[in-house]
Amino acid sequence: MKRAIIASVTVAAVIAAAGGGFIVLRGHLHTTDAANVALVAPAAAQTSDEPVYYQDPDGRPFYSLSPKKTPDGRDYRAVPARADLSFEDEPAAAPAPTVATDRKIKFYRNPMGLPDTSPIPKKDSMGMDYIPVYEGEDVDDGSVKLSPGKIQRTGVKSEPVARRIIRTAIRAPGTIQLDERRISVISMRSESWVQKIANITTGSRVNKGQPLMEIYSPSISSAAAEYVATINSKTTAGVGTYGRGSRQRLMNLDVPDAAIVAMEKNGSVPIAIEWTAPRDGIVLERNAIEGMRAQPGDVLFRVADINVIWAVIDIAERDVGAVSVGQPVIVRARSYPGREFVGKVSVIYPQINRDTRTTRTRIELPNPDSVLLPDMYVDAEIDTGSPQPVLAVPESAVLDTGSRQAVFVEKGQGRFEPRDVKLGHRGGGYVEIREGVIEGEPVVVSANFLIDAESNLKAALKGFSDAGAQP
Repeated sequence: MKRAIIASVTVAAVIAAAGGGFIVLRGHLHTTDAANVALVAPAAAQTSDEPVYYQDPDGRPFYSLSPKKTPDGRDYRAVPARADLSFEDEPAAAPAPTVATDRKIKFYRNPMGLPDTSPIPKKDSMGMDYIPVYEGEDVDDGSVKLSPGKIQRTGVKSEPVARRIIRTAIRAPGTIQLDERRISVISMRSESWVQKIANITTGSRVNKGQPLMEIYSPSISSAAAEYVATINSKTTAGVGTYGRGSRQRLMNLDVPDAAIVAMEKNGSVPIAIEWTAPRDGIVLERNAIEGMRAQPGDVLFRVADINVIWAVIDIAERDVGAVSVGQPVIVRARSYPGREFVGKVSVIYPQINRDTRTTRTRIELPNPDSVLLPDMYVDAEIDTGSPQPVLAVPESAVLDTGSRQAVFVEKGQGRFEPRDVKLGHRGGGYVEIREGVIEGEPVVVSANFLIDAESNLKAALKGFSDAGAQP
């Protein structure tokens, strides 16, 4: 019977040692010590009060078969055979008293990490001792301390804060529109008749000064005759002043400068006036027909210069703040895959479309070979990133709760400090840090959510201890 009790005590001692920290696997006992615990303990435990092994005074998973001291000079706690008996016919022993130390114990926490604390030593339901927390260990600086084993198992990785160029591209669809400043309308300012029209149709390309049609107008002929008579007269007093008035009348009737110069050179009045194109471009509209009567204000031709055009795109409301006038834009036309057209933002319209939640943005775009045509579909890409490097961390390093953004800064020796930060631009998997960290500080980029959980656990434990300390 005595041998059975001693054998049971031995098994209980080994199980207690293993439950306290995996003595063989964790390496806190040498192989020979582990064997001696299993083989020598039955012979050593002659009485129930004789120590079976010695345990670290702080309850940590360190054990010894012989008396031993900690690095700071404290004795290991003797664990008698009675302390490891857990039979129904044997009353559970009270926990061994803690070895006196210069440091003051604040409370005891659950060895499994549960939010449960005790002001006095106790055991949990599995028989494991609660771990004492000393003053100074529970530093109230918000930092989290992890053991090297936990850091390795959870895959915690850090990366230093560095300066990087962050590229953020905003993509939006749009269409090509004519530059309204480069459209000319040819209409008559007096009653006229179209005598002749050049071989020009809608869609034709014309150059500035190219003849479009010949016009006869009684009002223009009368003003031309008066001007020619004035410049041909040598005896009329004040010819210069009177001549300037006659010329201004022709200009008010929108007679082309080339026709007026021809009158001054030839000294004669033509029957029909040749009307020319006011600019280079394409003919958008032709309403003139030979022999027709044109009333004042009738549009006979509409010519547009398409060497510079607009790309009007729709920017999402969330991206409006990142777009500013003058930013470079790359435009790709669906009709010309692989080709890029470079322009810049010229106008951001001050209105949001209530249905699509977008705002129109105008891009001024050179079109030297005139391949971009009105109403053509295009896709625009706006580079909103700064060309200068900024402090940045991987996006995975940021814990974003919506109202707060934070990172964990590695302080060494397993400590991690949460740090509130202010974010800037994002792009390429990185995010700009405008405030909160400095260059070179290591921040956690992997498994930081586990550290956050540990931090929440620490806050819960502190709340329990504070509540227990209140009278």
